[in-house]
Amino acid sequence: MFASFIRKAIRSSTAAASCNAQQFRSISITPALLEKLNVQGLADKVNLEGQNVLMRVDLNVPLSKDDDVTVTDDTRLQAIAPTAKFLLEKGANVILCSHFGRPKGEIIETGKNGRLNPVVDPLKNILGVDVKKVDDCMGEEVEAAAKSLTKGEVLLLENTRFYKGETKNDATLAAGLGSLADYFVMDAFGTAHRAHSSTAGVTDYMKLSAAGFLLDKELKYLKGAVDKPNRPLCAIIGGAKVSTKLPVIESLLEKCDTILLGGGMIFTFYKALGYDIGKSMLEEEYVELAGKLMKMAEEKGVKLILPPDVILADKFAEDATTAIAKASEISGDWMGLDVGPETLEIFKEEIGKSNTIVFNGPMGVFEMKPFACGTITVAELMAEATDRGATTIVGGGDSVAAVNQAGLGDRVSHISTGGGASLELLEGKELPGVAALSEA
Repeated sequence: MFASFIRKAIRSSTAAASCNAQQFRSISITPALLEKLNVQGLADKVNLEGQNVLMRVDLNVPLSKDDDVTVTDDTRLQAIAPTAKFLLEKGANVILCSHFGRPKGEIIETGKNGRLNPVVDPLKNILGVDVKKVDDCMGEEVEAAAKSLTKGEVLLLENTRFYKGETKNDATLAAGLGSLADYFVMDAFGTAHRAHSSTAGVTDYMKLSAAGFLLDKELKYLKGAVDKPNRPLCAIIGGAKVSTKLPVIESLLEKCDTILLGGGMIFTFYKALGYDIGKSMLEEEYVELAGKLMKMAEEKGVKLILPPDVILADKFAEDATTAIAKASEISGDWMGLDVGPETLEIFKEEIGKSNTIVFNGPMGVFEMKPFACGTITVAELMAEATDRGATTIVGGGDSVAAVNQAGLGDRVSHISTGGGASLELLEGKELPGVAALSEA
């Protein structure tokens, strides 16, 4: 019954024009995005030679479980290089600040919530210059170190979250950071949705504050692609919890031509349709809202497509007994852990005729091989869309991990570095770390 409903919806929709294979992979950027100063604009306005620039970055890299000090993936360190090297080439002194884990105001010597010592040597190799480090992020010793910088030097501050006030946008910490430099560059998109001392408050003590290349690119892709996309615009929204995605879906109903749903959250929608969902994941308190969103999509003429079939398991385990079932035929102790083959055929058709595609959240429990097919297939379809000239954007930690796991990270237009920040931008929310920047 449900599958026939989906087929009918697809047949009755207006077919989208196919994408021109020679089309440039460009996106439109809304005027609002151009209002904030970026680092290139900062360099055009100010002679940065010998000037101190405080650069907020994200140095949250994984450490080896064997010794708690060896960086096992330097992706986030590599990501800050373009902006840092640009500033150094302009003769600026770069003062790097970042949080590391969640020490909650305690000073922790080692580990994922500890000091930033493990990133010093990798940063030296990546930036090609010496990196000095201090054991605090404000105070007399730090101020003296900042004042001693001459030209083209790098100073790394200590974990900002050693101060409880960091996450509360404490003015004292913001002023302490602000005393180290006259200019500020925000290049930590993953924390831009937080109004913290080092992301927002610090700008009150700067002459000018600008977006780094990484942040600028995130804004242009994520916001530009959904505000003024090359249509048709398709969003693929997955993940376990419907509670975190409903605001995003509601916002995207105002912008998208098609929304494809997957992941554990689909069962809350099934429940709203009156289906038995067995032992599948359910957030009962959101059933009514899920029903309202489906009605809203129908009224707006947006194709909100739920999977017509799912992969079931008799337990949440890799060695579970599995079966394929229609969405309307789930029962007993079975639980849905991935989307089914009929769903993927529909997704292939919709993705194939879209020119801008945003993918946020896995289609199933992709960490377990029997339930990875849906997510990996969507990643492959994203890569194919990129190859034909579509703009493809992947956001959210799990979907990014899945795309990289499939070896397709270099075959999408943009991989977002921020989970929560990506979602809030897609929702249309203003990011405090962006709002605080200087006007262009």
